[in-house]
Amino acid sequence: MAIAAAITVPLTTPNRRSLSSLSANPNRISSPFTLQSNKLKFTAIQCPSFRISAVSSMKIEVPENSSSASFLDRKESDFVHFVKYHGLGNDFILVDNRDTTEPKVSPDQAVKLCDRNFGIGADGVIFAMPGVHGTDYTMRIFNSDGSEPEMCGNGIRCLAKFIAELENFHGKKSFTIHTGAGLIVPEIQDDGKVRVDMGEPILKAADVPTKLPPNRDQSVVKSSLDVDGSTWNVTCVSMGNPHCVTFGTAQSQLQVDELKLADIGPKFEHHEMFPARTNTEFVQVFSPTHLKMRVWERGAGETLACGTGACAVVVAAVLEGRAARRCTVDLPGGPLDIEWSEKDNHIYMTGPAEVVFYGSAPL
Repeated sequence: MAIAAAITVPLTTPNRRSLSSLSANPNRISSPFTLQSNKLKFTAIQCPSFRISAVSSMKIEVPENSSSASFLDRKESDFVHFVKYHGLGNDFILVDNRDTTEPKVSPDQAVKLCDRNFGIGADGVIFAMPGVHGTDYTMRIFNSDGSEPEMCGNGIRCLAKFIAELENFHGKKSFTIHTGAGLIVPEIQDDGKVRVDMGEPILKAADVPTKLPPNRDQSVVKSSLDVDGSTWNVTCVSMGNPHCVTFGTAQSQLQVDELKLADIGPKFEHHEMFPARTNTEFVQVFSPTHLKMRVWERGAGETLACGTGACAVVVAAVLEGRAARRCTVDLPGGPLDIEWSEKDNHIYMTGPAEVVFYGSAPL
């Protein structure tokens, strides 16, 4: 007899109570139950936020007591418990690392976990770690190639939502996070979006870093860069991580949908003018308050969104006289609201972060 069963993930975010209790005891499960049909039966585990459904010919029996241990109990040391989030399609594996300053996943293991065919699939692994220097938390991240960037804009929004679930925070809430790019302050809004104070942009060429000679004070603004036989106009910005922003070549403005990003992106990333490699944003201007971009991320390749990249794009657009200080930036995964404040020179990014699913994976 054929038996069909399906495990599905809910379309809504798990409530804070269920996720915080899972973090407190990652092996906690609901009562085991037996699916039985005629003489054929099997045992399954029901986890919070997952639903196991079966054909109508089966019946569900819940025993009063069961001593059978789950595979998670038997192989605890070989597994990592995680929650997968995405920010506009830029997806991450979030790990609760608050009990230690050492990442629970190595760079090599992160590469395997991020593999979209043989792993969980993600653009990176993010660790929620204890705070340092008076901050509430620390963020570390490994890219899908195992490299460690200073920070990630979409990732920081996902981390903020992850921390809020772990700590059972409710309503509007802000906290401080130490990153390789310095202090970052995300604030969860009443509508569930996350507004992040990304700090001040870094424009000094040597600090981006880029070897391109400064052409405006100590900055590189609308400078020429030869890539693959074409001369591109580029502006270099750091949001704690390096960005090269271009609106087109010396001959033409970009139509970003027509760009062969997989061909040109790596040539920017590994260009000799960028000693730490670079993220590259290719931008099309619709109006002074509406921009569209595609991104080639250092260490991750083309992604659906890049928060620090969207911030760098608005800074570059303002410096080149193309846009106002507050813009909607369209990315393949959706829009971000970016503001470069004249009051404090800080960049503010607002956008969503959503849970995809949670589980455990072998290391």
